[in-house]
Amino acid sequence: MPMGVLRENKEEVLEALKSLGLTKYEALVYIALLQIESATATELHEISGVPRASVYPVLDKLMQKSLVILSNTTPKRFSATPPHDAVGNLLGSIEKNAEFAKTALNKIYSEKKNIITGNQEFIWSIFGDENIRARLIEIISDAKEEIKMLSYWEYMRKEILGTLENLEEGVKTRIISNNWEGEKPENFEVTIFTDPLGLDLEMEGEASGVYIIDNKKVMVVMNSPDKMTSALYSESDGFIHFFQSHWHFVNTHITESHNTKILP
Repeated sequence: MPMGVLRENKEEVLEALKSLGLTKYEALVYIALLQIESATATELHEISGVPRASVYPVLDKLMQKSLVILSNTTPKRFSATPPHDAVGNLLGSIEKNAEFAKTALNKIYSEKKNIITGNQEFIWSIFGDENIRARLIEIISDAKEEIKMLSYWEYMRKEILGTLENLEEGVKTRIISNNWEGEKPENFEVTIFTDPLGLDLEMEGEASGVYIIDNKKVMVVMNSPDKMTSALYSESDGFIHFFQSHWHFVNTHITESHNTKILP
């Protein structure tokens, strides 16, 4: 690396290498090696400014990361792996670690339990339509037995309906909505009721709804006056019981209304 380039961009280069997993000393030693054909540990101490006692441990780490090549001479001399290969090695290590972390964290996440501290049962708030849809689709996809929904047609007719249609065979889906278009899947029980949620049906893409998954998870989606979509999600017994009761009340009483239509 030309000295002029190094002087002008030294801090930026160091930060870039640190973002790839190197320590400051590792970055300094690697940069020093790029400037010469090869060097001993003592020479690297003089060129890089890294303390003499730290040079050998740093070189060991750089060799483990495939950034440094050791000669078979006496005294030992070290040379740098070309930057293209070195950065590729670092990126490969990051990708491998990221994939491991993702797999491990997803396992932890999928096995999470409902945490109760004392008498407190947790209810989570979620904001933003994209975040809410992603979480709703995730919990619907996990359904094993039954889904009960009070939902506006405009909100569920795209990704949510597609997710419902692709569930495992045997999952019963019961929907109360203000509209239905197209053919109804055989395993769907659909009731059409004008304004089932008691809200303004003229709001295009209305997001409000109640979604109960396997009687173990509940998400309640709400539109505020400023059209900022938010949701509450919980696996707590009290929350589930309340919205189970709400579902049964609505489902029982809408059949008495002349505005009700049950799809065959």
